Amino acid sequence: MCGIAGYITNRNVDNEVLEKMVEALRHRGPDSKGEYHSLYYHAGMRRLSINDLITGDQPLYNKDKSVVLLYNGEIYNSPQLRKELEGKGYKFRTHSDGEVICHLYDEMGEGLFERLDGMFAVALWLEKEKRLILARDIPGEKPLYYSKLGNNEIVFASEIKSLALFPGIDLSLNYQGLWDFPTFTWIPQPDTIYKNVFSLPRSHILICGKKGIRLKYYANKFNLQYINMSDEAVIEETRRVVQESVKSRLLSDVPVGCFLSGGLDSSIVATIAAKALPSISTFTIGFEDVHDPYHGTADESKYSEEYAKKINTKHHTIRITSEDCQRDLLKFCSSADQPFSVPSGMGIMAIARAAHDAGIKVLLSGDCSDECFGGYSWYFYLDNNIPNKKMLSAIPNGGETVTFNNFGLGLKERLSVLNNYIPQKRAWAWHYYASEVEKEKLYSRDVFKNTKSSLRFFHEYKDSGDWAPEDFIKQDREFYLFNEMLQKLDRMTMAYSVEGRVPFAAPSVLAHAEKLKFNHMVRGNYLKWALRNAFKDILPREIYDRPKHGFNVPIDHWLKNGWSDLFEETFRTSSNLSKAGIITKDSRDVAYAMIHDRMRVNGPTIFSLIILNIWLGGHSWRS
Repeated sequence: MCGIAGYITNRNVDNEVLEKMVEALRHRGPDSKGEYHSLYYHAGMRRLSINDLITGDQPLYNKDKSVVLLYNGEIYNSPQLRKELEGKGYKFRTHSDGEVICHLYDEMGEGLFERLDGMFAVALWLEKEKRLILARDIPGEKPLYYSKLGNNEIVFASEIKSLALFPGIDLSLNYQGLWDFPTFTWIPQPDTIYKNVFSLPRSHILICGKKGIRLKYYANKFNLQYINMSDEAVIEETRRVVQESVKSRLLSDVPVGCFLSGGLDSSIVATIAAKALPSISTFTIGFEDVHDPYHGTADESKYSEEYAKKINTKHHTIRITSEDCQRDLLKFCSSADQPFSVPSGMGIMAIARAAHDAGIKVLLSGDCSDECFGGYSWYFYLDNNIPNKKMLSAIPNGGETVTFNNFGLGLKERLSVLNNYIPQKRAWAWHYYASEVEKEKLYSRDVFKNTKSSLRFFHEYKDSGDWAPEDFIKQDREFYLFNEMLQKLDRMTMAYSVEGRVPFAAPSVLAHAEKLKFNHMVRGNYLKWALRNAFKDILPREIYDRPKHGFNVPIDHWLKNGWSDLFEETFRTSSNLSKAGIITKDSRDVAYAMIHDRMRVNGPTIFSLIILNIWLGGHSWRS
């Protein structure tokens, strides 16, 4: 695990530039560093030592050192790939999992990335051809950003704050990204906060050489060859792919830990890991005793503490308050690298800090199970049509801004409104926050006059015809999973030099999920039906039957109480948002009404503006 940065350019660049770019990634790799210099190519890395602690420093090379690798990540099937390559006569210099990439390039060229089961951001320099290949893993776990300097010149880095240190980079704000931000609480990739800085899309390579710069998609070749399977076969295959994924992600020469909420997903991961390792640490968050009117009690730590005793782990409960999180907001903003306001990220960051203090460098997470196996509460209603157009007249704005988060409305009323939406708008309403109407009231139309609707992402997924229940779940898997879940875990764990691993995002698990029918995911009173039954024999009944809760932070409660000063600071005329002309003069009143709206959860929308205000003032971490 590490952070990487570099550039290809004909420009005369001071030698200290690369040093500064690499140093900005120290939190991603505090243990060592490495650099490589060619005529026009200069790159470096910071390393977090997890595998091959003695000989695993980078760069890594092929036999004649014509292929040079700097990379961030872990290749979990590297033992099998190494054995295969050694059988063909390839000689290895190190025990690093990454060295297989160099030799695989000699063996199969750009197609090598289809063979990698892992998380990675790769910079592969071909010295003879003077060509750079950047690559990102299939699910999109590891970040990699780039900016074009010319037709065949480029700068790249694991984080935007590192890339931004390159002289002359255009850091003009991306107002389309800012428009999308309160809707999703993140800026959808490949866009970033800057107009001319981009995220390399997941499952893509970027090739930069004499012929210019081009992007190329590579497929998930971990696809499973079946179409129709019996229930028993689906359950058996679910158990196999998940179990193999968890076990492979225990690859480490340092101690491993697990997130453990006491829910289904993290309990499966922790149980498999605890059986495979002689000892393991588990971690959970305990919030102050707050009863959120929308989500119930925020503190779920008692469940994890009880289950940790059953599987005999060394358990840690980290208790945090609203004051703790408020003190951490600057760190949260800096670690996110660009505007990112998913409240649960603060809990993950607190766990990463505790893991770091306990000497744990690797944490396995239960994230992404919901998108793969059908775990979100609204999935129960994806095939439930209750059309009632007359009911719309009794709902404000004719239902224009109603979402599934309108808990002040009865379930039947909410479903009635959502079922009258076109599928693309319904996809927004199931899962997300600020509507186009609300943003028009909060944001200055002079600044955002040329922006497009955030609903375009759902039209891009499927623009015509009705959506089957599987379509909504698949759209979450292809959009929400890597934009929110994987981004959140990577940024918040790496903030404290801890590697977060996600077994449910493995290429094989994603491929298996693609084959599942709706009734394999949602059946009767159960979400994640196949996953529950796959591990029914190793889980206690209370875990098997426990309803989906989610890792909720009581952000609405905090904003109306202890964080009211943050609210006022965000909307005053001297705020960074106001000085930048981003919000309207009436935005404070609009936001106040939203946060006190008893009909709907609006905390994430308002929190987005608070985070954006802090981020705009955070010059210290971007200069």
